[in-house]
Amino acid sequence: MNLSIAEENYVKSIYKLQEGDAVVTTNALAYELETKPASVTDMAKKLKEKKLIDYEKYKGITLTSEGRRVALQIIRRHRLWECFLVDKLAFSWEEIHELAEELEHVRSEKLISRLSDYLGNPVIDPHGDPIPDAHGKMAKPRPQTSLDQANARRLVVTAVTDQSTALLAFLNAKSIKLGTQLEVIAHYEYDNSIEIKLKQHPAITISEQVAKNIMVRPV
Repeated sequence: MNLSIAEENYVKSIYKLQEGDAVVTTNALAYELETKPASVTDMAKKLKEKKLIDYEKYKGITLTSEGRRVALQIIRRHRLWECFLVDKLAFSWEEIHELAEELEHVRSEKLISRLSDYLGNPVIDPHGDPIPDAHGKMAKPRPQTSLDQANARRLVVTAVTDQSTALLAFLNAKSIKLGTQLEVIAHYEYDNSIEIKLKQHPAITISEQVAKNIMVRPV
């Protein structure tokens, strides 16, 4: 199916919002895409004609099975390009999102298949998000929890839920990335901050806000 870049961005955003709620409102989609609700309504009519969404005015938007398939293809391309940028071109994880946003619109299935093979068919991207395979299936993630809720003392970082440039740059400066092993030294009741220790690094204290966005599991 020949879609414009704008149409692909809408489909991907609907998929992202639908993970939380079954029906996506036009206002929520407008906020996500930083556009006006009237623009969302116009695009929704186009996507409905292409059988990518189910949409009725005042009742919200949901992806059809074909819409979900298209969304997963876009997500697959995005996350594979993120892997390539980090693993092969040595970009840091806070630099890659906007680049991958552009590269995800290159639709050659042959290129993406070869890219996946070249990377060793990764199942997670540099932020810990699962990568759909060529059939749209994702590996089931192992159990994980946010650092502020973890009970074990020795942990490994498995994902980051807030992928803003600001947070990723902060974590990078603290040598925290996917696969980093750490030890929880103390929880401070006053502000819910957490003191942690990384191997070969002095102990540091991170805020509750940061800890909530770091996903971990016991080593």
